[in-house]
Amino acid sequence: MANILEAHAPASRPRMPKPSDLDKLRHKARTATDHLSANVAVDAAYNQEMPEAISNKVLPFERKLKNMSEVRHFFRTNKTPIFFLGATPVNLLGLDRWVRKFSYITYYDGWDGHHPRVFTPAEKPYIEFQSAEEINNWLLENPEVREYIDSQCTPGGPRPKIAMVFFDEDTEAICEELGYDLILPSAALREELDSKIVTTKLGNAAGAPSVPNILGKASTYEELMALADEAGLGDDLVVQTPYGDSGKTTFFIDSPQQWKQYSKNIIGEELKVMKRINNQPVAVEAVLTGCGTVVGPILTELAGYKELTPYKGGWCGNEMHPDVLTDSQRSRTIDLVRKVGNGLESAGYRGFFEVDVLVDTDTDEVYLGELNPRISGASAITNVTAGAYADVPLFLFHLLEFLDVEFELDVDEINERWEEMSGADVWSHMIIKETDDILQYITHAPRTGKYFLDSRGKLQFSRAALDWHQLQSHKEAYFLRIYGVEDYRWKGADLGVLVTKAKLQYEGKKKTKLSIDAKHFISSIRSQYKGIDVPTAEHGY
Repeated sequence: MANILEAHAPASRPRMPKPSDLDKLRHKARTATDHLSANVAVDAAYNQEMPEAISNKVLPFERKLKNMSEVRHFFRTNKTPIFFLGATPVNLLGLDRWVRKFSYITYYDGWDGHHPRVFTPAEKPYIEFQSAEEINNWLLENPEVREYIDSQCTPGGPRPKIAMVFFDEDTEAICEELGYDLILPSAALREELDSKIVTTKLGNAAGAPSVPNILGKASTYEELMALADEAGLGDDLVVQTPYGDSGKTTFFIDSPQQWKQYSKNIIGEELKVMKRINNQPVAVEAVLTGCGTVVGPILTELAGYKELTPYKGGWCGNEMHPDVLTDSQRSRTIDLVRKVGNGLESAGYRGFFEVDVLVDTDTDEVYLGELNPRISGASAITNVTAGAYADVPLFLFHLLEFLDVEFELDVDEINERWEEMSGADVWSHMIIKETDDILQYITHAPRTGKYFLDSRGKLQFSRAALDWHQLQSHKEAYFLRIYGVEDYRWKGADLGVLVTKAKLQYEGKKKTKLSIDAKHFISSIRSQYKGIDVPTAEHGY
């Protein structure tokens, strides 16, 4: 199984034994859960079926949308079926509160059939997916999924719109054959922009510079140092190849020994050779619209914590709080992201993207790190900010670009207002992976829903809930289960996502560390997983 929350992750799990066909039994044995949490903000989700007499009176806008009130009204009366596909709905969970006829089609269902806007096929034969793209393509071709999409569409009405994080040219072909509109830039353009070399050139042209660097090739350590000397980068270098996942395409080299260690991944590749700096990385999501680039909140990341991930340097969450950057750094970061948006516009791109920004802690300079032309893992908390609830969640600007509506919005005013409100919120989330070297058949798993830390510090299940939008305090958390009973857990598997309104990191004397509450959340959730050890297929199972 692929690492379902990251792109193109290699299949690092042991080969699984083929399980019994338990999905039918699981589907039949489902029992009612606690009342799912909802409030007035969920009206759009439950406004799926209007009486015909009322529905006929809901007229489409015949003029441009010119303010946030009209934008909100447009989405709450939306008639176009929109579907987010993925292994889980985590990236955009909660948007059904804002958008009528917005649904999630997922491979894993943490609510066991009780979320009103999440659909998961009952028939899921065992498949060892190698990537998130494979999961999405399988979902699109699944007959139950196609029947569900048809059931949400009106004959003669708008074509269904499909959004997802990861897709390829096969995805585009499937959607074209089935008559679905894939509301994303083309796979070819996204593949081109994914190159770190292309990103660097695009940023330079747009006035969004990277860390001091030089582009070129090197077959020996001496050739690498010659490149570095040409650009005055020193001998402590960061070398990047064009493509690859976080932690698998960036190499730190300050000696011939380190060159020897990594050279097999570098020789023959076009390289970005950078000066190594002390930096604070932040993530910023944005949407390029016809009116300009709307910039979301600034988040820092959780990476490499052994309590969360077995992968050195691996991404395992994000957090947002007022002190991520100073006011000056925040302003310059937003300006840099908007310049990246200008560069993307010249490349023919539109819609949602994410930028990794590096703040030099020695010089206070702000640099372009990486560009991800897609929805990102940070989206889960981007869409619950104070700015989102004052106006609309960031992803709705993406939908405006791909739905049949004209709009003319003052993007400068929106960005200024969101920047002023950036200090109003604290949100964090972490991806909890299996860190032990085990293979188990899961017999017990924590429930999806709201939890809280009681007076004794014990994590207690509060109730089932649709999403994390109603969390109020730092002692509350929402856990979205991914792998559950009758699934397998293995080293590197994504067990679930925990969201909370608390900072999960603090600055220690020597380095940033997980907070005591964060460690308690992790251990409490992990302790609820129980299973039976099973041998792998290689051992004759």
